[in-house]
Amino acid sequence: MNERIVVTGMGAVTPIGLSVDAFWKAMMQGTSGAAPITHFDASPFRTHFACELKGFDPKNYMDRKQASRLDPFCQYALAATQQAVEDAQLQPAERSQSERNRMGVVFGSGIGGLQVLEKQAQVLATKGAGSLSPFMIPMMIGNMAAGMIAMEYGFKGPNHGVVSACTTGNDAIRDAVLLLRHGHADVIVCGGSEAPITPLGVGGFAAMRALSTRNDDPTTASRPFDVNRDGFVVGEGAGALVLETLSHAQQRGAKIYAEVLGFGASADAHHFAAPDPSGAGVILALERAFQDANITPEAVDTINMHATSTSLGDIAETGAIKKVFGDHAAQLKLSATKSMTGHLLGAAGAIEAIATVLAIEYSMIPPTINVESLDPACDLDYTIGKPSSAEVTIALSNAFGFGGHNTTVVFKRFSPAA
Repeated sequence: MNERIVVTGMGAVTPIGLSVDAFWKAMMQGTSGAAPITHFDASPFRTHFACELKGFDPKNYMDRKQASRLDPFCQYALAATQQAVEDAQLQPAERSQSERNRMGVVFGSGIGGLQVLEKQAQVLATKGAGSLSPFMIPMMIGNMAAGMIAMEYGFKGPNHGVVSACTTGNDAIRDAVLLLRHGHADVIVCGGSEAPITPLGVGGFAAMRALSTRNDDPTTASRPFDVNRDGFVVGEGAGALVLETLSHAQQRGAKIYAEVLGFGASADAHHFAAPDPSGAGVILALERAFQDANITPEAVDTINMHATSTSLGDIAETGAIKKVFGDHAAQLKLSATKSMTGHLLGAAGAIEAIATVLAIEYSMIPPTINVESLDPACDLDYTIGKPSSAEVTIALSNAFGFGGHNTTVVFKRFSPAA
């Protein structure tokens, strides 16, 4: 069928804003979400800071009983989805069951219920197996965000969870596009959620030497492309997008933010954590995105880069862009929004997809903050320091993950004409 797919709703709970509007305004102001960790005593760890949500209260989105039975990653997913469903004016309660049978959910998490797993492991060690919670497994498993969203709204269409590390959010969008294109649903809520700021999560990433240790100045720690970058800043939150077929969106008079033109995916097949320095996998993902979207590299105006502020990753991604785009690479307006939000792992792709759609909506390129001295190997236009006004017709969002996963999503300013 190959239906055209459009974005009709968005929701976000992020370290720099608990709504899409707040998130966008904070980005335009170049706000850093990094601060000392408050969820636990991080003083024994190499890294003492993260990008936590500020002021999030699950009871704004669900009752106390439901909140107590959900890991934070599920709470965040439901919060972002509520925003997106309301933004899209889907009004599920007013729709017939036959309509909701064609509304689905594809929602992922790179890690899932880490807080619940960690706390229940402590219960097992100190109190024994008889004290384990009967809700441990359903609270912990990564697909539960997708399941809970479906239960909340009565969506009985296709439903599954995605787990592909830091590519999870983009892969959820990709899977939703495929299901919609081929007639399996009319509407799909997709996105990603993560709640990794626990002793085990922070300790594990710190043990890999993956995290920045700029403990004396957390707000400047996430610094993609800077010669003094020393690792990423872990973040938490969720992003949700409502995707639907163009015919369905037009039939119900929905506001259309942008069109999802296509995607490209690949694997590095190189290393469990480090990117392929040749950028071969990223190049494949970009080339496949052009093919699927039926565009040329020269048609692209901007890219929200994966750019995590790691020594290898930023160079590999920059090099791949230069190889694929050739002379046009110098004309691209690039940005690394992780400099502000930190790295939300399985939620990163969804949050950055929203930032990409908003860049089209407002004709503004978000800034890359904290760049004081560019790495000589990073020599493109990264929109450093402040946002840039630019007409954006076609925008890409890159996501790459541990395990060598690579997925690029292509968004386009919506026009009724094909």
